[in-house]
Amino acid sequence: MDHGASDHTAGGRPDRGLLGHASNGREPRATDEQSPVVTVLERIRDEVAPRHEGRVADFIPELAGADPDAFGIAAVSAHGRCYSAGDDAAAFTVQSMSKPFVYAMAIEERGLDDVHQHVGAEPSGEPFNAISLDELGRPENPMINAGAIVTTSLVHGAGPDGRFERIRTALSSFAGRSLSLDEDVYLSEAETGHRNRALGYLSLAGGVLEGSVEEAVQDYFRQCALSVTVLDLAVMAATLASGGVNPVTGERVVSRRTARHTLSVMSSCGMYDRAGEWALRVGIPAKSGVSGGILAAAPGSFGVGVFSPPLDGAGNSVRGVAALERLSEDYDLHMLRIPSEPPSPVHSVTRAGGTLDVHLRGDIDFLAAEQVVSRLEEAVDDARVTSVTVELERVSGLSDAARSLLAAELRDLDGAGVEASMTDPAEVQDDEDA
Repeated sequence: MDHGASDHTAGGRPDRGLLGHASNGREPRATDEQSPVVTVLERIRDEVAPRHEGRVADFIPELAGADPDAFGIAAVSAHGRCYSAGDDAAAFTVQSMSKPFVYAMAIEERGLDDVHQHVGAEPSGEPFNAISLDELGRPENPMINAGAIVTTSLVHGAGPDGRFERIRTALSSFAGRSLSLDEDVYLSEAETGHRNRALGYLSLAGGVLEGSVEEAVQDYFRQCALSVTVLDLAVMAATLASGGVNPVTGERVVSRRTARHTLSVMSSCGMYDRAGEWALRVGIPAKSGVSGGILAAAPGSFGVGVFSPPLDGAGNSVRGVAALERLSEDYDLHMLRIPSEPPSPVHSVTRAGGTLDVHLRGDIDFLAAEQVVSRLEEAVDDARVTSVTVELERVSGLSDAARSLLAAELRDLDGAGVEASMTDPAEVQDDEDA
């Protein structure tokens, strides 16, 4: 078992997209001193480990033998640095934590509107294996079993194993390494998963499942039986948190828009009938699995993976929930955290005679652009200002909304007799649909 931080770089890897080959690696960096982030993870693990509530899942026979004392936690930053503590090398199957990524695949292939003609986006408020269909005959959302089976059916693939291989390759790209199938768990699920077959047939009867029920269910069983570690979960979550770019390999796996759609459904539906409580106490888009794993994606910040097999009544890891509650509360990772004041997008303002240069920094969204526009209006109230230049050399991202607002302000300045321009040497642009 190895604890510590890792450095990973894309190394100039080409962007191979959703179906590109995943990179192997993630060997921990040798350090003289343990990272403070690892210390945080170990402290949380030590505090939560004494909890012994819950039961290991036994409705899938191969999961019943899991070690109830196994407990690992990992985090991956948006910059690709990896941290882990506890049983970070323990392998387990991804189970329902595969659902967000197959949903993302379906959106990439078919578009959001088409996917949601087949599956809803509303919290079910019911257990993961409930018969939960809306008034249109669709499963309530893609994070419950009925919805996930439908979502799997929407992924195209040629040949008997084509769809599963595409799913396996895509999840490997999210994880940054090639994931393998646990045959024993797959066969165990296939032999006992009759309720999932029933859900598939109900969806077929409702006209929302495509193709053969048995083929869709078999591929669903296979995707759930892919073997992962907590570090894999953290990288997968970090890829969504980073707008669809794997921060370890540097590859774009899905578009920024698809990542946002996926996080949205995870935030309201990922923790089954505990989704409301989760949003209140943790506030990080997440998905759990009955193997005892939870992955959580704090947008723009961290991906976190936790593994501890004993489950609560909703099918969520008892220790995993407790650890993520502690992490969110102690380190302010709630997605609705409110800063004491908005960060300033202005790096510096220089003036030479009647010329004003405004240097921006960071990620410029609509709110940041509004601040800039306000500052410009105040600055040019001085009649001595004859020209204004907005400099973007330190800007990492510029949304279309921000660009439009800034352009409108520059046009207004021109109309008022102030020469106005914006320099964009790095050609910064929003990659919403990249």
